Amino acid sequence: MAGRIPQSFIDELLNRVDIVEVIESRLPLKKAGREFQACCPFHNEKTPSFTVSPGKQFYHCFGCGAHGSAVSFLIDYENLSFPEAIEELARAVGMEVPRETGAASATDNRRLDHFSLLEKTDQFYRSQLRQHRQAARAVDYLKERGLSGEIAQTFGLGYAPPGWDNLLKLLPGHAEREIAVELGLLIKKDDGSLYDRFRERIMFPIRDRRGRCIGFGGRVLGDEKPKYMNSPESPVFHKGQELYGLFEARKAGQKLERLLVVEGYMDVVALAQFGITETVATLGTATTQEHLERLYRTVNEVVFCFDGDAAGQRAAWRALENALQVMRDGREARFLFLPDGEDPDTLVRDIGAEAFRQKTVESIPLSQFLYEQLSLQVDINSVEGRHRLVEQAKPLLAKLPDSVFRDLMLERLAQISGLKTAQLQARIFASAHSSAPAGEPAAESRRPSERSPVRTAIRLLLEQPALGQCLQTPVELTDLQLPGVPLLLELLELTRSRPQLNTGGILEHWRGRAEERHLARLAVTKLDISSEGYEPEFRGAVQRLIEQRNSQKAEYLLQKERRTGLSESEKDELKQLVTGTRPHQDADT
Repeated sequence: MAGRIPQSFIDELLNRVDIVEVIESRLPLKKAGREFQACCPFHNEKTPSFTVSPGKQFYHCFGCGAHGSAVSFLIDYENLSFPEAIEELARAVGMEVPRETGAASATDNRRLDHFSLLEKTDQFYRSQLRQHRQAARAVDYLKERGLSGEIAQTFGLGYAPPGWDNLLKLLPGHAEREIAVELGLLIKKDDGSLYDRFRERIMFPIRDRRGRCIGFGGRVLGDEKPKYMNSPESPVFHKGQELYGLFEARKAGQKLERLLVVEGYMDVVALAQFGITETVATLGTATTQEHLERLYRTVNEVVFCFDGDAAGQRAAWRALENALQVMRDGREARFLFLPDGEDPDTLVRDIGAEAFRQKTVESIPLSQFLYEQLSLQVDINSVEGRHRLVEQAKPLLAKLPDSVFRDLMLERLAQISGLKTAQLQARIFASAHSSAPAGEPAAESRRPSERSPVRTAIRLLLEQPALGQCLQTPVELTDLQLPGVPLLLELLELTRSRPQLNTGGILEHWRGRAEERHLARLAVTKLDISSEGYEPEFRGAVQRLIEQRNSQKAEYLLQKERRTGLSESEKDELKQLVTGTRPHQDADT
């Protein structure tokens, strides 16, 4: 039944479900103190870094960063949609999933309409490759590229025939045509008339991780421009997140050790023709952090394949800059540059599959590529050159997460520059510490009582959501100008209204939002206070925030008094704030 699943039901479901049972039925877990451990199912590793907490009903991998509730696990592990994961968990505990009606249901139905129309279009393009009277040219082109009928079927290749209204005539209804416009399959002119976006092109359906068609890429049969054309962004297609060929690579059946990132659809398909199925392509964009996170959830080694010319070098450097930010321990990035005039398709035909695979194994590590490129721009035999090298390396290394890899990158820079590793550590990462709010010491050096009160309160609520109940009245901090306060207030409101929530349940309320990843990282940050100290520490953090709010408000009123004067009520409020006689709220009330 269509309709939105009520959040109250999701909360209740996650209280009944045991995440340990859900994961252990699919993945062997080993008891480790109060928690359970396993090798992460989302990336290759030999030492377990995947932890499941029965108390928090939450899992987290310290290697690849995968995290979430029982719902998230089923979505990622079994490639289920959110509603399917909820249905699966509900069946396991004997609950029936209710559905809301109204606007939310209409939104869900619209999404189903998108996928239905994309599937219909996909089948149409496939049929045209077999049946259209001009399809012989497309078939001949594919044969000239060395593709078999089997590989064309594996990737669902199709054909958009010549003409402006082939797809348009397939969709006679107004509603379908409007959806096709939303998806970019049809284009609406200023006068309201419609025409097909894709014409006389080989069609490559783009699939999500569940294998659903979410968009298309089209390649011309000759040398016309643009050679490649992609579906535009749509409600179901986001270029910065999706990778062509990832579904097919995972479906190929072999255990993936690495993934090769190439530039075009045809490269992916041509390499698969030679048995190299571990290949994906970005969709006309540079490789983003979202792409990389998705890749590293599948493998721990990514090889970027680029042309050896200047454009290829620039593209590789952009990929490197984004890769630095996700290079946690256990992950590896490498770069393969092709000979002039070659692309993966032509090269694999020249040297064969095994030799091509060997090139990916022998590709250049990220560390080597980074320092080679920087060294080319300076004279490392001079003091001035080494100084410039360090200055150029600083913003790059500062992007690296704290890890053994970062330490080794620093050591390598020390060897090249002649500086000591400790000196580089201080110079490069001092700026990260100085980004703390004015007057606050860096997080690593703060004593427990000196921690950011916002961070402390959020972290404690994630550890023990029931702490929200110890504040009997709402905390008025909406006018406190401090980073993280809106998130804290939202979290306080949630835990006060739903005290039964656990950590996994809380994160479900932030699913798909930018703050979700930040909350997940905080949830696994070590607390160096005993459970008996949670409530006093929480109350103290909230009280410090109230005092900061009162101080900020008093300063604001004093400045306003000097500029424009105050109303009688503002004068009274200022007097109470300055003298301390204001019956101010405190964290114990």
